[in-house]
Amino acid sequence: YQRRVHGKFGFWEALNNGGVISYSVAIILAIFSLGSFFILFTRFYDQTKIFGQAKALPTFWRAPTLREGTAKLEKNSPFRDIAETGLLAEEQHAKLANALEAHEWLTGSLARTEAGIVGYLSRGLPFLATVGATAPFVGLFGTVVGIYKALIAIGIAGSASIDKVAGPVGEALIMTALGLLVAVPAVLAYNYLQARNKRPMYSAL
Repeated sequence: YQRRVHGKFGFWEALNNGGVISYSVAIILAIFSLGSFFILFTRFYDQTKIFGQAKALPTFWRAPTLREGTAKLEKNSPFRDIAETGLLAEEQHAKLANALEAHEWLTGSLARTEAGIVGYLSRGLPFLATVGATAPFVGLFGTVVGIYKALIAIGIAGSASIDKVAGPVGEALIMTALGLLVAVPAVLAYNYLQARNKRPMYSAL
């Protein structure tokens, strides 16, 4: 008996009762979820790679010159990019008549390089923030539709019998749960990656 009741009011049965709208909401939330986990794993891999490259920094600081220290850093490393930017700015120093202008040139060059690296590591994070902010409302849309169908069923039946409203109400609750199930991991992933993004640059100081 319990198995028969579960089959009647299960997840797929609730989606079938909801029709196109429920399936559309579920598909949108599934895309949100897959995109969020893809961004989480790819950005986590990029950050872990940079943390590994940061292990060469003590050797860089012990080098007698900036050029020799730069050569000890791993190629395609963001730390090497910053060091090479400093070398390039140093070469430009001779072309600047005012020492203050040279200082501003060096600071601006390093800031632009660092901003580019941070931007690279932040790819996809706006998507996570968007999912965290909108997924509950996408689920809420499905919830509203489910409650609306429950009210229609009550009006047609003339009474609020459980067999008439269980399907639409179950669909509404499932949509709410799906929205939260997608939004919460996205928010956690966003905060986690944002916190890790600050570590590589500070470890270079």
